[in-house]
Amino acid sequence: MSVQAALAALPPLREMLSEHGLLADKGLGQHFLLDLNITRKIARLAGPLDGVTVIEVGPGPGGLTRALLEAGARVVAVEKDARFVPLLEAVAEAAPGALRIVLADALTVDEAALADGGPAAIISNLPYNVGAPLLVKWLTGPFRPTAMTLMFQKEVAQRIVAPPGSSAYGRLGILTQATSHAEMVMEAPARAFTPPPKVDSAVVRLTPRADRPEPGLLADLQKVTQAAFGQRRKMLRSSVATLGGADLCAAAGVDPTRRGETLSVDEFLAMARALRR
Repeated sequence: MSVQAALAALPPLREMLSEHGLLADKGLGQHFLLDLNITRKIARLAGPLDGVTVIEVGPGPGGLTRALLEAGARVVAVEKDARFVPLLEAVAEAAPGALRIVLADALTVDEAALADGGPAAIISNLPYNVGAPLLVKWLTGPFRPTAMTLMFQKEVAQRIVAPPGSSAYGRLGILTQATSHAEMVMEAPARAFTPPPKVDSAVVRLTPRADRPEPGLLADLQKVTQAAFGQRRKMLRSSVATLGGADLCAAAGVDPTRRGETLSVDEFLAMARALRR
């Protein structure tokens, strides 16, 4: 029997959850995506996956996991909630050698070790309460994913792709766009999840930039954006006063009377370079 056929023969996700008496844990930000048509679409949006190592965070009952395995990926599933291990083990039995289950906290796990030192993509329906911190970890940490396809609350996804001058533009979008090409590729209504969250969700696809800033510059970029958006309505000469104020702006070639929300990512990088000098 092929892997696809074996996976198709598994009981429906809803039935497996009921059999094990499992409900979502609100404290862990869990909302299950049980519609396999949606999880398969996410897998397709991630691009060709045959033979690709994929790290999946928060697989829960394994809906997206099944779709990734059907697409030919080798999946490392990082799950914090031990209740889901039996369900994931059933999926692993249907795809021998293709699924590794790691019981761990994704915020502290070593992704390079999970990928055995090789390249890996990250594809996940992220728990709502840790989505943004995980993204920052992957953007700034030592592990460099080959690509990321991630589902967030729609509001967070909008912040990630927001252009300068928009109300959603801020620190998260600047850090993301300085390191990656970001595109929102899919929306999912709240009713698609069990239990339904109070907000809609969206999938963002991220591919690394060839001109990604080096770690020291990224650290200074975070300092500059923290100052600029910590006092969002103030002019830069005031909001970044602790970093040099008008002098820092002059060194970067930026008008100190502007507000942070009007600066492009490149202008923020210029300020970060000026701070390093």
